[in-house]
Amino acid sequence: MQLELEERIAGFIRSEGLFGFSDNVLLGVSGGADSTFLLDVMSSLKRDGILSGEIFCAHINHHLRGEESEADEDFVVGRCGELNIPLVRRGIDVRGHAREAGLSIETAARELRMESLTEIAKGCGCEFVATGHQRDDNAETVLQRLVRGTGFRGLGGIWPSRRFEGGVCFVRPLLCVRRAEVLEYLEVRGLKWREDSTNAESVYRRNYIRHFLLPEIQKGCRSLVAERLWGLSEASRGFYKVVCRRVDEVWGRLAECSEGKVLLELSEFAKESEAVKVELVRRGLLGAGIGERALSGEHFGRILELARSKVSGREVELPGGVVVCREYGKLVFERSGKEQLGGMESEGVKFSVPVTKRFGDYLIEAGVFDVELGSSGGYEAGKTSFVEWFDLDKIKLPLEVRVRRAGDKFFPLGMKSEKKVGKFLTAQRVLRRIRGRVLIVSDAEKILWVWPIRMSEQVKVTGQTRKVVRLQITAAGQE
Repeated sequence: MQLELEERIAGFIRSEGLFGFSDNVLLGVSGGADSTFLLDVMSSLKRDGILSGEIFCAHINHHLRGEESEADEDFVVGRCGELNIPLVRRGIDVRGHAREAGLSIETAARELRMESLTEIAKGCGCEFVATGHQRDDNAETVLQRLVRGTGFRGLGGIWPSRRFEGGVCFVRPLLCVRRAEVLEYLEVRGLKWREDSTNAESVYRRNYIRHFLLPEIQKGCRSLVAERLWGLSEASRGFYKVVCRRVDEVWGRLAECSEGKVLLELSEFAKESEAVKVELVRRGLLGAGIGERALSGEHFGRILELARSKVSGREVELPGGVVVCREYGKLVFERSGKEQLGGMESEGVKFSVPVTKRFGDYLIEAGVFDVELGSSGGYEAGKTSFVEWFDLDKIKLPLEVRVRRAGDKFFPLGMKSEKKVGKFLTAQRVLRRIRGRVLIVSDAEKILWVWPIRMSEQVKVTGQTRKVVRLQITAAGQE
């Protein structure tokens, strides 16, 4: 059995092109059954001369299970010593990262683990990191995504190889074997492994799928469900590769990209198949800076519905502070303005005029100019959305620039009564992502300007105006 499994895994590495047999490989080993099996098989392939590259081992201690975590680390240290394989150990603060980033423990652990393995691989001169995912893990992943909502890409399950940010490729050479085969191999070889006590807790969705859902599905099937789902994953990955080739062909024609923002030309977008549209949307979201794990099939559905609509100004808010909206025949992906202003102090900055002052990333420039009595014209030269003029005699200094506050009210230019700022912006159909960037300019008594949307009727320049205040507020990227 040992030889048959080793040959099968070597064949899988070769057929999938996971890595060259002369390449250096870092093994991620937790001490559990799968990673212990991976360590032993790779060591045997190295010993038998099938692998000529160097093998290194990494153990990431999550510090989540007290003495259990320390015992796992000790186990891996001992096993690597027996096999004479170099080991790099690293501890990570999962709870601290989860708390600071607002993530679940599982997501925080995955992020830190991937980051640590990437860093260790580079330090060891390895382009490849091998992990112990096997075929039953793939089945659980596919079912988990089906429950959450997924498309053909999600049905691809666990990919045999994926190159992530940082240039390191993560490979899964055990996807050709099942969990039962792993356990049988370890028992025949007399090898021990560590059991993670949390794997038995059904509070985690994956554990529920592993211990209850998959066994129930298997009862009604003559063939192995894990094998059926692997076939589905292979077909889905093949289809996805075809879709990606089409996306590569059209991306340069219909996408405009800048830092943190992507625009898709909807007239061209509409001509593509639904599968291609989904991948175009995914790339747009990645370009705007949203993580893939934060998205579900429902999110993609809402975005595709937005693309089909004929009404500009509609938008979809997504996790991670990203907004997708339809504007002037384009689908726009970018971070919401709320996130950009979130770090600013609500009390703002106060100043007299003339002045040049900063408020966060915004530059405030104010000057005072004489106006010929009865004139209402020339001073407006060069006016833009970021420049406004006010009657100095109607202002009670100092001025203040700040972010919006709940309950803010002002007297919009051209209207006959005071309005709440929030309701005014809604009535004017100002996009939510623009509302998040709005600043308030006020004097000691009232709001003068909801920047850059509209000034107040109470401070407008008239034929009786003698002095005007010219106020300009600009941010990075604005002119």
